[in-house]
Order: sequence, then structure tokens, then C-alpha cells
Amino acid sequence: MKRLLTGTRIYLSGFQEEDVTAIREWSQNEEVQRLLDALPHKPKTEEDIKKWMGDPGDNAYRFAIRLKDDGRIIGFVELDGILWTHRVGWVSISIGDEQSWGNGYGKEAMQCLLAYAFHELNLYRVQLTVFSYNERAMRLYESLGFKKEGSYRQFLQRDGDRYDMILYGLLAEEWKGKVKEG
Repeated sequence: MKRLLTGTRIYLSGFQEEDVTAIREWSQNEEVQRLLDALPHKPKTEEDIKKWMGDPGDNAYRFAIRLKDDGRIIGFVELDGILWTHRVGWVSISIGDEQSWGNGYGKEAMQCLLAYAFHELNLYRVQLTVFSYNERAMRLYESLGFKKEGSYRQFLQRDGDRYDMILYGLLAEEWKGKVKEG
């Protein structure tokens, strides 16, 4: 049986006390935060981070992304807003460690999270939103089989320019077909 939360070079785990330092650094990084959140950038305190790292509740699952070779945290993935009756949830990812950008770790982490969502939690659909300026993330989502379903036009203003927020969705059978392909 394949391990759900383990990729080739990464694995997903719970958070540890020592992760607070790295996550706090990422919260100070304006570029990281602007890829993740529509809210104005606001660095988080240690207490904010500890609270966030705690129990996400009954309708959410949050995992640290760690490198297999040294166990170092490089980001996180989350499955939240789950509507169990409809078998639908929202996914998100952040690779906060800039040195880890562009190495395919995000794709591995998302593959693990999607396997968990569709096989373990038996969800039928997952969805996400992404800002139109985050082209790297859109390429990732499309490579995983997500379909662009619509846009919230000119949803966000950053540095005097307006950007769309794009909705992507992925159904269980689309994901299973994508996994078989490749």
C-alpha cells in the first residue's frame, strides 16, 4: 500500500514547536504573503502562528511540508472548508522557503494532499482560488488536472493595479485520470 502523505523528496506531517521560527520568517516576507492572501500584508506574531498551528477543527486538515533528507519545514498545505454532505473542500499551498521555489516540491506536496483528499477523506471535488499574477501557481494547478472554472474580475488591488482572482476545481475522476496518465 502506498503511503499517502509521502512523496519522492518530501513528506507531509503535523507541525512542531520549532516550526514557529520558519513560519514567522515567511509571515514577514511580503512576497510570500502576497501570493497567499488577499488581505494587506501584516507580519504575524509568535502567538498568532502558534494558534494557527493548533487544531484546525473538524472541517480542515493542515500539514507541514518537510524535506525527506533533513526533515526541514519548507511550507504547508491545507484542506479546509470541507462540506462533508457534498464531499467538497478547499485546498491551499504555500512554499514559504524561497530557496525551495521552482524545485517541484509544491507539486509533490499537492499530489500527496490530493491523494489524501480523494482516497482517505473520500472527497468528490476540491477547489482553490489564485491571483492572476501568480502564473507559477496556475501552471502547477493545471499540471495537476485542475480546470479553470471562472474569475472574480478585478478582485484585488496591489500596487495600484487590479488583478483577477481565478477559481479552479478538480473532480475525483479527473484527478484519477491524471494520475493514470502520468
